[in-house]
Order: sequence, then structure tokens, then C-alpha cells
Amino acid sequence: MEHEVFLPCDIAAVARALGEPERAARCVPGLRLDPEGDPLAPAGRLRLRIGSSSLTYRGGLTVIPRGEGFAVEAQGHEARGTGSATLLLTVVPRPSDDGTGTVLAFGGAVEAKGRLDEFEPQQREAAGRRLLDRFAEALADEVALAAESAAEGAAAEGGPPVPGGIGEPGDNERAIPGIPPPPDSVAEPADLDIPPPTLDPGVEEEAPEPEADFARRTMIGRSAEEVDHAPPRGRYAPEPAPGRTSVPVATLRWAAPAAAAAVATAIVVARALRRRR
Repeated sequence: MEHEVFLPCDIAAVARALGEPERAARCVPGLRLDPEGDPLAPAGRLRLRIGSSSLTYRGGLTVIPRGEGFAVEAQGHEARGTGSATLLLTVVPRPSDDGTGTVLAFGGAVEAKGRLDEFEPQQREAAGRRLLDRFAEALADEVALAAESAAEGAAAEGGPPVPGGIGEPGDNERAIPGIPPPPDSVAEPADLDIPPPTLDPGVEEEAPEPEADFARRTMIGRSAEEVDHAPPRGRYAPEPAPGRTSVPVATLRWAAPAAAAAVATAIVVARALRRRR
């Protein structure tokens, strides 16, 4: 019997998996390996589905590299009965025609005694092809899982950085390799002699006095009529312009008492004249 199965995996990874007997045996559907078996010659119990019946065999297998592929030999005895079966199989991995994966080419024959020999050749062939298809599917999952574990291990050990996504450093590495990374340190600004601000809270910068505050203080204590019609007086009076003298104000200050004294003297003189008459 000859059979081919496509695997979406790298041919080197598939060949490595087939070269490890215990790892390849774990991909056989229905096979339960003995926990303390030999990794180079795994043994266990295989449950085979054929037609509407199930057959259980207990035995082992060996995998030997041969040429570009591997030679597999498996032997087993029925768990219930005296029957036996022997499988001779060759597995050759080769790249697919479109380069997207690997094709496994199987070729082999089965010699059976007992219950397996009672089935029709078409039933035995259908069971064998189904077993190889499921084996190839499990092998592809095993290879993918191993690749994922290797990638996680490389990332944990600080492997080579992976180019970042769009908008991140290294996003052009896929299209334009060799772009230097951004500098790790940013250039510091040049030292300038800038005086620090004073720390004394009592020192404040001088600012021009707002005109509104000056006008408000000027109008305190005055009525609206005085503001509209009367000139400012007293402390609100404007200071005289430079060059003008305050002589008239000083003259009025001493003239008023003198006039009052003159009036009083005139009254006294008038009374004295009346008495003499």
C-alpha cells in the first residue's frame, strides 16, 4: 500500500520529529505507551478501529533512518486471542511542489494472523489509510507545538529583538533592514548661567500701580456732586505745578486776624468819643 499526506510544516522539523522514536510514537492514534519503556524502542497498547470492530494489540516499534526517510517496524499480539500482526513501513518526507509544506510518502505492507486477517482487503486498506492520516495530523500538531515552545524559550532567554509593529521602533526593519536604532540617550541642553529666582517671600517685583486703584482711592469720602462740580480740596487737592508759589494762601492766613483787630479798635474809639460828648 502507498499513501501520501500533506503537512503544513517545515521539512527539517518533520524529519527531526520522525527521527525520535518516542516522539513519533506519541503521534500514533490509539497507542498508549508504557511509562517506563525504552525511548528508542517504545512499547505499549494499540487499539485499532477497523470496520465496526475494535482490535487491541500489545507490542512495540522501532524507527531506523534509511536513505532520505525512515524505516518503521512494528509487531504486536492480540490482547484477547492468539492473533498477531507485523507492519513494515517506509516514511519519506519531501518538500511540497508549491513550497508551502511537507509531503509524507508512505509505503508498506501488513502481515496478520487471527482476527485482522478475517476482514476484507478493502477494509484493512481503509483502516490503514485512516490511521496514517490521523498520524500525520498529530505529527503536524507536535511540530507546531515544538516550534512555539522554542520561540517562547528564545524570548525568555533574551533572543534577538523582533521588529516592532507600525509606529514602533524598528517597524521598517522588515522592508529596509539595517536601519540604525534610535539613540539610547537624549542630548542634554547646554549649561546656561540663569540666575535662580529669589527665595525671599518678602521681596516682590515692582509693578506699576493700576489706574483703577488710584482713581478709587482719589474718590473716597467725596459725594457725587463734589466729584461732578467741585474741585478737589484738602488732602484731595492737586499739588501746585512746579514754579508756582503759595504766597496768596499765606497772606489770607494773617490778614483775617488783622482785620478783626482793626474792627474792634474802631468800635472802642467810637464809644469813647460818644462818652466825651
